[in-house]
Amino acid sequence: MSFECGESSTALSSTVISFSREPKRKPSLSMYSALTCRLGGELAAAIGKEAEYSKRRRQALKRVDRELSRGNFKVALSLVKQLQRKPAGGLRSLGAAKLVPKRLSSLDELELDSKELLTLQALFDSVMESIERCNPFDSLDEAPSDTVESIVEDGSYVSLKEEDHFMCVQHEAGHFLTGYLLGVLPKGYEIPSAEALKQDDFAVGRVQFVGFDFLKEVADARKQKKDTGQVGSWAMQGNRGEISSKTLNNFSCVILGGLVAEHLAFGHSEGHYSNINKLDKVFQWLGYNKSEADSQVKWAALNTVLISHHHIQVRSRLAEAMALGRSIGSCIDSIENALSGELI
Repeated sequence: MSFECGESSTALSSTVISFSREPKRKPSLSMYSALTCRLGGELAAAIGKEAEYSKRRRQALKRVDRELSRGNFKVALSLVKQLQRKPAGGLRSLGAAKLVPKRLSSLDELELDSKELLTLQALFDSVMESIERCNPFDSLDEAPSDTVESIVEDGSYVSLKEEDHFMCVQHEAGHFLTGYLLGVLPKGYEIPSAEALKQDDFAVGRVQFVGFDFLKEVADARKQKKDTGQVGSWAMQGNRGEISSKTLNNFSCVILGGLVAEHLAFGHSEGHYSNINKLDKVFQWLGYNKSEADSQVKWAALNTVLISHHHIQVRSRLAEAMALGRSIGSCIDSIENALSGELI
């Protein structure tokens, strides 16, 4: 009996060992096919939803274009604000950029890796050198009075050569993108053709924005000073309560967006710094002294460098749309598509 039990145990043991050595079953082709079909279906559904959201956004942006073309800027702004709040098919990137607090005055105070810090520091230093070469605050009273009237435009770039067309496009795209990411709606733009630049040494490009209406007041104040013979004493009583700090901060960054874009695209700027002069006229109108103006410019340059450097490819896509003369809505759509799924 004991022998039989032992024999039975041995047989059982052999059976167990034999079972443990049996090769694992590999997934069959049908299992792979089923999994692939399921994943493919989920991917197709996700792509379908994204396509539907994009279609809705384009349709909504056509309405924005219609209102802008009619001069209904407040209505257009209201429409984009509604789109901004939509989680799907909305304007995810509008106003999504975050500005560095004013208590931070240098890149060293930000949490950046050493490689990125070196790149950004070189760019920032180059931009600041260009701004300082302009030195508008010190030479403001000697500036020709007829250069001030163009302050009613929200951005311009003077081109001297035909090959500057590409630089002009990049410059204006820099204004457009910076404004949009800060929540400022562009209401129109102009990009001179290469032929126009060839025929006219002073052809200009420009981007205009909703919400910078105070620039007209700055121009009017300057004109009044000129009419009364006080151009040489441009010091103002101060209009600091006329615009909010947020508007000034946005304007300061937007006005530098073109200059920074040139540095990113070409490593230098060949503009005539009319944007810097415009910014300085605003500081004078507000009653800022040189120290206050320098501090605001440095802070704005720091933020604009950070925003522009992180979105080089987005600006390139936008520049392509602007070079083709696309509508404001189409340009906005190109930004949203380029930033889809990206951190802002």
